[in-house]
Amino acid sequence: MKGFYIFTFFFVTSVLLQAQNIKVLNSVTKEPLFGVAIYNVDKSKSEITNFLGEASLSKFTDTEIIYLKHLSHVLKQITKQKLAGSNRVYLESNTQGLEEIVISASKFEQSKRDIPQKIISIGSESIQFVNPQTSADLLESSGQVYIQKSQLGGGSPMIRGFSTNRLLISVDGVRMNNAIFRGGNLQNVISIDPLSIQNTEVTLGAGSIIYGSDAIGGVMSFYTQIPRVSNTDSLLFKANTIVRYATASDEKTSHFDFNLGYKKWAFLTNVSYSDFGDLRMGSHGPTEYLRPEFALVTSTGDVIIENNDPRVQKVTGYNQLNVMQKAHYEPSETLSFDLGLFYTTTSDFSRYDRLIRYKKGVLRSAEWNYGPQNWFMSNLQVTKLSSNSNLYDKIKATVAYQNFQESRRDRDFNASIRNLRDEAVDAYSFNLDFEKKLSLNSAFFYGVEYIYNKVMSYGEEEDISTNTIIPTVSRYPNGSSWQSAAVYSSIKYKPNAKFVFQSGLRYNYVISNADFTENNQYLNLPFDTAHNESGALTGTAGIRWSPNSILQWKLNASSAFRAPNIDDIGKVFDSAPGAVVVPNNNLKPEYAYGGELGLKLDFNTKLVLDMSTYYTYLDNALVRRDFTLNGETEIMYDGELSTVQAIQNASKAWIYGFEVGLKMEFTKHLQLTSQYSVIGGTEEEGAVEVPVRHAAPNFGNTHLVYSNNKVKFDLFANYNNELSYYQLAPTEIEKGYIYAKDANGNPYSPSWYTLNFRTQYQISDSTIITASLENITDQRYKTYSSGIAAAGRNFILSLKYSL
Repeated sequence: MKGFYIFTFFFVTSVLLQAQNIKVLNSVTKEPLFGVAIYNVDKSKSEITNFLGEASLSKFTDTEIIYLKHLSHVLKQITKQKLAGSNRVYLESNTQGLEEIVISASKFEQSKRDIPQKIISIGSESIQFVNPQTSADLLESSGQVYIQKSQLGGGSPMIRGFSTNRLLISVDGVRMNNAIFRGGNLQNVISIDPLSIQNTEVTLGAGSIIYGSDAIGGVMSFYTQIPRVSNTDSLLFKANTIVRYATASDEKTSHFDFNLGYKKWAFLTNVSYSDFGDLRMGSHGPTEYLRPEFALVTSTGDVIIENNDPRVQKVTGYNQLNVMQKAHYEPSETLSFDLGLFYTTTSDFSRYDRLIRYKKGVLRSAEWNYGPQNWFMSNLQVTKLSSNSNLYDKIKATVAYQNFQESRRDRDFNASIRNLRDEAVDAYSFNLDFEKKLSLNSAFFYGVEYIYNKVMSYGEEEDISTNTIIPTVSRYPNGSSWQSAAVYSSIKYKPNAKFVFQSGLRYNYVISNADFTENNQYLNLPFDTAHNESGALTGTAGIRWSPNSILQWKLNASSAFRAPNIDDIGKVFDSAPGAVVVPNNNLKPEYAYGGELGLKLDFNTKLVLDMSTYYTYLDNALVRRDFTLNGETEIMYDGELSTVQAIQNASKAWIYGFEVGLKMEFTKHLQLTSQYSVIGGTEEEGAVEVPVRHAAPNFGNTHLVYSNNKVKFDLFANYNNELSYYQLAPTEIEKGYIYAKDANGNPYSPSWYTLNFRTQYQISDSTIITASLENITDQRYKTYSSGIAAAGRNFILSLKYSL
């Protein structure tokens, strides 16, 4: 018995000692929380967690109430007695606007209210409720990202007057932009499975300090689901399955994911498959958008078929498969390893805007298809925490490999030659990021980055009458490379809760190499190789000042850049009917200089007004302009005499805008939100100034949302202003076939609106049903610059079952 009492004494003592030392973590990310204030009711006893989220509770009694308070998390109450031997306490992030946590601003967690720039956050609950078909649709739901679509399998974001290769996309902190990201509309964002995303952050404005080249107009950061370890000795198993159907495109989507969590290991598998039919447009709108006929390839030749329902956009259907596999290993509380594998593939899908072009009264193309768009990524991230290192408190090392594959297949109506062009990019990247708390008031972030891209490109002509294939000019110089090396640093100084100052610098050095030997047998360029080197120093400085609980001011100034890539210096393609873009080896980086002023008025969360205005000056802008090749202004390309053009540092641009957001809480369950963006801008074209191509029309949305424990309703409107003929950029006027016609017969982009209703009901703890009726009034419209008309009246039904 004596031994039993001794054993019991030591067991109880060890449990109590363990309970006296706790570790405070974020409930979602499981990251330790630094600076959590721990105190009792009268605040006579207090502690603060260290860099590892650790603190001692020895000064507190077993039964007294202990409060845990952190700026960006919900206040929590505990007692040592209720801990029952556990030494881990989880705090929930406060998702009420200013208190959100964001990662993209420094690659480490920060409170959103501390960031001088404007960042949109879309969490997992919002993603589940929005129920987007693609990640482009997810971005559009924010009301602050404008989406252009050239086809159903598309979605090219526009942010504050910038688009495509002037915006940066990252997945789990890995840069997705590669050496052939182009200035034309870019559809790569659809490779990201929206059903795998845990949260998305969109930085409005420059992000070159952290992300380097291309991050001029904004950064779209997608963070996918994280494998969860088990906090007990039992296996943690969680699984979800989702099925969805949409009427406008006859969409059929199925998805499943499951998590296997052990004490130190966790695995997550995620698979989605979508099949889309031809998209049906609305009944009320411009007749120019209708599809009265389409080309059909038959065994006896090409024929024009009358479309028995002109609202159906033939042929736009396609299918897509997304697979994600993740593994997490946590050998200790201060060290973790994360491996992610991603694979996306599509079927062939038509580029719809090219299929509706006419030439001499007849459809120009019999075929214009993108081949399967394939994307593979593997990334390994190692995270180390330390409370005694002089160099860092957190360090993240990320190494990634990506492979991009895309192709184009086009043939003119009744032509025997089919043009085949295939591209692939191998992209390697390495990032080393550090965070160091210099004091309770300041933090230092710094890191290094290296990127290497290898481009493979092939061109062929297939004679369908003889089934013979011969080589021809490729889209890019085969074997070309693009590499970037950078070092960056930023500092945050927060002397008190009212004021934050952040500033940073980045130096980038970019090298491009291209060999045109293969293509010169077709183009006869005045050079065989191109070697481009450029260095860029960019900086940012911003403040956040909250003089009282109502007002919050934000002021930010920044510079950003985009270095010429292989698409700029080496591309050969038909930019428009009768025009061909050729290589140019004499390019420099373009620079953007901008400022932003923001004001938020928060009347005790009952009424919140969020306003911001910005201005950006783009210098040495890389734009497509007329060019000469060996003194010639026209050359033969794909059998057609075409005007010669090239990417050149031939312009400047001035872009400005104003954004306003409103949130009004009528009751705990009913609230109104609204967002509206005004964008304008001009650029130089020769001796005149013309509208900027990617400045979207003024647009916005308004939502009336009711929610309680099990049900949620959202009645909302999306709306978009007109862009008249005189407000269209010249390159858009060239594409008049995608636009409506005004009273004078000139192309223009009409205004439009949609009324929509969405609801979600939690049938049980394991089952959720989501239903939407979009475009209730069946409007026929196109988002600006889009080749394909948007969906007409669309009923979407989704069912989610969880284990």
